[in-house]
Amino acid sequence: MKTVIFDLDGTLADTSGDLIEAANVCFRDMGAGDMLDPASDAGTALRGGRAMLMLGLQRMDRAHDKDTLDHYYPVLLEAYAKDIDSRTVMYPGAMDAVEVLKTLGYGVGIATNKPQGLAEELLKRLGVRDAFASMVGADTLDVRKPDPEHLFEAARRAGGDPALTCLIGDTDTDRKTARNAGVPSVLVTFGPAGGDMAALEPEALLDDYADLPAIVQRLLG
Repeated sequence: MKTVIFDLDGTLADTSGDLIEAANVCFRDMGAGDMLDPASDAGTALRGGRAMLMLGLQRMDRAHDKDTLDHYYPVLLEAYAKDIDSRTVMYPGAMDAVEVLKTLGYGVGIATNKPQGLAEELLKRLGVRDAFASMVGADTLDVRKPDPEHLFEAARRAGGDPALTCLIGDTDTDRKTARNAGVPSVLVTFGPAGGDMAALEPEALLDDYADLPAIVQRLLG
């Protein structure tokens, strides 16, 4: 079976609002107030918890304070787990495209660098977990993206041949993962870093989820 594997944050769903709130919980605990802005820092949010903490610490002139970063990372994850879907929304047309791909005979799954437990909980809260045949998180395996095995395992768990897959993502990490795996990538242009995606030279750019089935058929047959 041919498979289409999706990244989660910034690709299927805009999770930046809840991620930034979790980071700001940490900065408030440090006595610094809200160091991140939901609008202008959305791109950093979609790169993960450590990236958010690092940005905030830089703004506090504590860029090299690794001990504080390490201390607050689990605090951030705990705060995020308590408020994981208040501000998160699926991107328009994402789930319609997933259903069309399944109708066309493709397996669909998720490969995310979000911790597995949080990813599973978020997908359930959004009511879309059952739509995906696989879900491989940051800690599911001993490796994570951009290691190709992370993508390959998501394809296998979706019932597919790892060599016959493509990755839908929104970052340089996703592009590197697909390149390392020797499979095509499709990068979305509607996320916070959408304008930078063309420079990564993916096999395709995605402006609208309605176009995804045709793109996949062109890339995978």
